[in-house]
Amino acid sequence: MRLTILGSGNARQVPVYNCSCAACQRARVEAAWRRGPCCALVECGAQRWLIDSGLTDLTERFAPGSLSGILQTHYHADHAQGLLHLRWGTGLRIPVHGPQDPEGLADLYKHPGILDFSEPFAALERRMLGELSVIALPLNHSKPTLGYLFEGNGRRIAYLTDTLGVPAVSLDVLRQAPLDALVLDCSSPPQAVPNNHNDLPHALATIADLQPRHAWLTHIGHELDAWLMENPGALPAGVGLAMDGQAVCER
Repeated sequence: MRLTILGSGNARQVPVYNCSCAACQRARVEAAWRRGPCCALVECGAQRWLIDSGLTDLTERFAPGSLSGILQTHYHADHAQGLLHLRWGTGLRIPVHGPQDPEGLADLYKHPGILDFSEPFAALERRMLGELSVIALPLNHSKPTLGYLFEGNGRRIAYLTDTLGVPAVSLDVLRQAPLDALVLDCSSPPQAVPNNHNDLPHALATIADLQPRHAWLTHIGHELDAWLMENPGALPAGVGLAMDGQAVCER
């Protein structure tokens, strides 16, 4: 099983338009530090599933028939805006599995085109997608949101964004066996009152609880990047920043 980070940024992305902070300046000079909309790709056997669809160039990135489907965490625009163009393709059916959200995004449900939203996940539901096992894990966010636990080829990987903390029912599932990798929402440096997303202390507390072999922070904002430039020793061993284009688990 292989998990590749395609985008590691929050809704603002990095660099932020008209921002002159150290992180945004670095990202303009060093392409490796640019962060696109938060999304990933999981591959196992013949299965190839896009996790979220905030990228606006999906029709250029993925040739027709190259995706098994899309696993949506939720329907905020920065995670689903790429569907607005993709739907107008022809001659295909692309399943989009995600949370039961009656609002969705814009008019996607009214005019789905080639997208099939007919099989939303129930909380804690397990589905077998070929050799890939997927469990939908409820998360804490302002819209119905799911994280995903992937099991296949002897690997166990969790992808959890967007969330502030992790609900107890989801933690119970995640604790059932060791995680090879955890990709976790961490949008900001330490905050007095985090809003809707993990700050660094919340993310590290979840990582300490689950004890994955490797943990990667995603949905990163420019404030966190800038703070870590000033506090380079803040991440414990085994915890890294996800970077666009990076394979965080491969086998």
